[in-house]
This record gives sequence, C-alpha cells and structure tokens, in this order.
Amino acid sequence: MFRALLEYEFMQNAVFATIIASIVGGVVGVIIVEKKMVMMTGGIAHTSYGGVGLSYLLGMAPIVGAFIFSIAAALGIGVINNKSTGAKDIIIAMFWSLGMALGILFISLTPGYPPMVSTYLFGNILSVTRFDLILMTLLTVIILAIIFIFYQDWKAHLFDQEFTKILRKKTHVLENVLLILLALTVVVLIRVVGIILVIALLSVPAAASGFLTGKLHLRMIYSMVFSFVFIFSGLLVSYYTDISSGAVIVFAAVILYFLIWFLSKRYTFKAKVGETS
Repeated sequence: MFRALLEYEFMQNAVFATIIASIVGGVVGVIIVEKKMVMMTGGIAHTSYGGVGLSYLLGMAPIVGAFIFSIAAALGIGVINNKSTGAKDIIIAMFWSLGMALGILFISLTPGYPPMVSTYLFGNILSVTRFDLILMTLLTVIILAIIFIFYQDWKAHLFDQEFTKILRKKTHVLENVLLILLALTVVVLIRVVGIILVIALLSVPAAASGFLTGKLHLRMIYSMVFSFVFIFSGLLVSYYTDISSGAVIVFAAVILYFLIWFLSKRYTFKAKVGETS
C-alpha cells in the first residue's frame, strides 16, 4: 500500500481525504452529539441527495449540488424551527424525504444511461478526486475557523443553556451557525462514507470519546483519533478487496464503540471496588 501511495494519485487523495474527514468529523461530531442533533444530521445529509441528482441533470460536479442543497436544508430547518411550534422531527422528516425524492426524480430525468450514484450514497474513499479534495480542504478550514471563533460560546451553550441566556448570548444565532457547520461537514464526509452512512461517522466516534473524558477539547481530540482509525481501516480494506469503504468504516466504528464502552464499564467498576476495599 505504501508503494501505491507513492505511485498513484488516487491513493494520495484517499489518504488526504482520510485526514481531513477525521479532523472535521471528530470536532463537529462532538458538538452534534452533545446538542442531540444526530437525526438533524441525517435530514441534511439525505436532502443533499437532491443536489447530487440535480448536478447530474445539469452536468455539474455532484458535490457542488450536494453543497448547495445541504446549505439550503440547514437554513430552511433553522428558519422553520425558529418560527414554528411544530415537532422538529416532522420538519426533519419532510426535508429528509423531499431531498431523496428530488434526487431520484432528477436522476430519472438525466438523459442517457443512469449515472452511478452509489459512491454518493455509500461512499468510496478511493474515488475522491483532486477537485473533491480541494473543496473538502476549503470547507474544513472554514469549519475550524468558525469553531475557533465560537468555541467558548458553544462550550457554554452546550453544557449550560440557561447561563448562556443570562450572558445575553444570541442562542438562535449559535444554533443557525451550527446548522450551517453541520451542512458543510456533511459535504466533506459524503465522498468518504456516503449520504446514508454519514450519521454513523459523525456520532459514533464522538459518543465513544465520551466514555473516556468529559472535557470538550479532549473529547474532540479522541473523536478525531477514532475517526482516523475507522476511515483508515475502510481505506485499507477497500484497497485490498472489493468491499465498500463506507461499510467497513461503519462496521469498525460500531465494534470499537462497544469495545470502548465495555472497557470503560469494566475499569470503572474495578476502580470503585478498589476504593471501597
């Protein structure tokens, strides 16, 4: 594999994509898990499928359409949540199903043979192009810059919303910015794990890191490390076999999650027994 890394551009793109996706997925995933926005992630991700279909119909790069639809979905969900008293899960379900329906419609209207959309649904890290990598890098820089700017505000907002209101912070602004970050993160991860599996990559590493520490910055670091392990595992298996990288990434993530959960429970129990003996 290391020889292939030196010889083939697609392998270099895959490794860089692994690093980028690990960073942004690990950082944003912790915030999403703490804010209980996992299902909202699914809503935005599945809405982006409409953009993929429209891009094929118009002859554009699919990731560009996914970017436009993800941002539109995030802003739409944010506006409706701020003005509506209805249940959030209904709003998310509407965007979720509408995006998938539009994607199917646009693809069916595309002239010629139906395009291969499996890499956008289930991910294929080996198919990441140089253009995808440039866009992913640009979005990651934007995401990290915004998180750095709002870090202290979000830290207070995540763990003590009442205190945030006392400080007269505009919580709805923080929520809307977070939705946009979520949309950008979805676009970064689509080429790695696909629209359907992006929820797992954002939630599982972040949730696993919560077993190890309660500190926000440490959870982000652990989550990035876990994400890298998961994605690199998918890259290795996908390179040597015909198995989908997205499926391997999720499979590795779930196994390691339960392993960390089991070890954390076991050693916590032993520590308590040692204290009382």
